[in-house]
Amino acid sequence: MSVSCDQPGLIPVEVAKKQISDLVSSVVQTEKLQIIQSLGRVLAQDVYSKINVPGFDNSAMDGYAFKWQDLKDLKTLSLVGKSFAGNSYLKPLQPGECVRIMTGAAMPEGADTVMMQENALVDGERISFSKIPEKGNDVRLAGESIKQNSLVLSKGKRISASDVGLLSSLGFDEVSIYRALKVAVFSTGDELLRTGDEYQSHKIYDGNRPAIIALLTKLQCEVIDFGIVPDDKESLRSIFKQADEQADCVITSGGVSVGEADFVKQILAELGQIDFWKIAIKPGKPLAFGRLPNSIFFGLPGNPVSAFVTFNQIAADAIKQMAGEQVTAPYTLQAICDEGLKKQPGRADYQRGYCFVNEAGQLHVRSTGAQGSGIFSSFSNSNCYIVLERERGRVAEGETVSVQLFDHTLT
Repeated sequence: MSVSCDQPGLIPVEVAKKQISDLVSSVVQTEKLQIIQSLGRVLAQDVYSKINVPGFDNSAMDGYAFKWQDLKDLKTLSLVGKSFAGNSYLKPLQPGECVRIMTGAAMPEGADTVMMQENALVDGERISFSKIPEKGNDVRLAGESIKQNSLVLSKGKRISASDVGLLSSLGFDEVSIYRALKVAVFSTGDELLRTGDEYQSHKIYDGNRPAIIALLTKLQCEVIDFGIVPDDKESLRSIFKQADEQADCVITSGGVSVGEADFVKQILAELGQIDFWKIAIKPGKPLAFGRLPNSIFFGLPGNPVSAFVTFNQIAADAIKQMAGEQVTAPYTLQAICDEGLKKQPGRADYQRGYCFVNEAGQLHVRSTGAQGSGIFSSFSNSNCYIVLERERGRVAEGETVSVQLFDHTLT
């Protein structure tokens, strides 16, 4: 962690992520939440099923339930009752008997096979079938989906909508989750305007902070918004101290390039251990990372696309790890590029693209237009990153490229 911005060479993205991962730790405090409120939060313990699923042998079809050997021996069975979901046939089947059964209904005692109603030949109370099924046909056995005491969800999993349904179906009404990560956010610069302010020439609206807050909200973080801080040493020192005292992580944008915002660098050097890096990533490159007395710090680039991409590609994994989530590598696909792309070797390039499947079923991708680090509109019509490897050069039309589909935090 001794590499600084004025030293030659760029740190590969994967190296930067590994060094950051080695230095951050997860929150340990937990809380109990109702299942319906747990969406997007991170499990703090493994979850084991309290029951079998299904809880009893039941029918997978509307049809007739019987003992397979009886049908094989007798060919015709006697209809003696019905079994509905929630209203089972309670008597044991006698030799040669069958019951009408609905999907999900419990199998009667003595029955081991179901034949769907479309194959039944009905003559009053006498039932035969157009064919003899295999033994156990269309029967869902108790525990065949989930066995009692088996692991269903692992510690560190971020709870999805399907997980909410799964946990509820197993009878859980609450779950243990890690407390929400607290993240302080502010932008620095006298040139910044707040949204809603009257426009002034030579100034710009702050889009970085709202975008970062939106990304953090998608990650279920508790955001502490300190707004825009002017380029004033005492104001910056005061905000940095407050942010460090209140948050697990502090994120700023701007002021991390060489020669920029000396006040920021001076204050960070006073308060903690901070490294200013050059990352081999485009858009982006300058990144500040380090540790304050009580928190982790990320200083993102000031250009809006650079801030967004470096957050998504570098900071997000650290934030997930701090929140207790088991972090996995992004899923990458191969696609045919429909146009030539500019690229110089030396930095991994995360261009914004639109990925689609053509009429022949092939995955294709095209650029969403100008890729400048200040052109935030490049994200508006995109659904993926076109990931061009660090040492790769210009891409010709028709070449295969790697694409990384946007996850839920970017859509």
